[in-house]
Amino acid sequence: MSILYKTQTPTGNSCSQTQGQTHILTYIEDAVGQLLEHKEDYSKVGIARFLAEYFSSVQHGSHILFREFAFIKATPYNRASFIRMFWRCFRQIGKNGDLLTVKEYHSLLQLICQDFPMDLAQKAARIVLMDDAMDCPMSFMDFLYAFQIQLCYCEFLESIAVIYQDLLMGKNPNAVIVPTSSVQQHRLLSNDTATQEGVDASQFYGCLETLCDRYKHNHPPTPYVKQILHKVQRVTFFGFLMALAKHEGINYKLGILPSKTELLIDSDMDRELEKVIEHMLSSQTSGAPVLSQKEPARKVSHRKTLPQRKKVDIESDGSTEETDSSEN
Repeated sequence: MSILYKTQTPTGNSCSQTQGQTHILTYIEDAVGQLLEHKEDYSKVGIARFLAEYFSSVQHGSHILFREFAFIKATPYNRASFIRMFWRCFRQIGKNGDLLTVKEYHSLLQLICQDFPMDLAQKAARIVLMDDAMDCPMSFMDFLYAFQIQLCYCEFLESIAVIYQDLLMGKNPNAVIVPTSSVQQHRLLSNDTATQEGVDASQFYGCLETLCDRYKHNHPPTPYVKQILHKVQRVTFFGFLMALAKHEGINYKLGILPSKTELLIDSDMDRELEKVIEHMLSSQTSGAPVLSQKEPARKVSHRKTLPQRKKVDIESDGSTEETDSSEN
């Protein structure tokens, strides 16, 4: 059980011990489910070895490879492992300076999770592109940090989309609204007025502060939200999300990705990636449940060759004129 608890809080201090323990059952149920599903394959190696290899894959973060999106989204640790794996596998794109469209990034996401939803990739892209067309290419760095915010805080972003829409229409949201679908954020994706006008930043912060006090899902630390919104008089929805994605304090609190200056320069991570891939391949041959065996395994290459588009200076923060949109 100590391994399970450690894997729930590897990304810093955003998860308390209680929150970590509540997800232990998720992994036990998944381990038992895979054991029953593939009992003929694992009957030769024994249950003890199977469980040891399963939780070893959880500890290494490779347990999310080729799994269904419902499992990726099931726990904060799974989401963090997925983001970290996406970064490790495709970091070479950023080092090469390639710019990709949202469809191309979605194709990369599907190499790790086949049923990864397109709408989640589009929401991350909209944070980067803001007023630009959705088919504009983006740098890997810009997309990655926006994707981190979108996946880690997706429920929170849906809730604040409702609040923002109410403020934009002149309403005063007095209740905490937790939507059950992504309808509101999709409306904002196509609402030009919402992008151009914005809302009063102090009023928006007051609503978010109330929401955070009673919110059960993960959300950005309130002091950082206050820091962002107290710098401006008015703020747009995607301008606020871009500020969240660029905030070093929030990135540090999540503990998933390094700072922008270190994102593309890490020789130790290259060696660690090789170990993860080696562990995954050796576990496959020995019958470890690293992936759901509903379809043939596909090896994810961290040196994927892509057509050259437009070079960016990797010594900068990775932004380009097309992708480094910001507004107050």
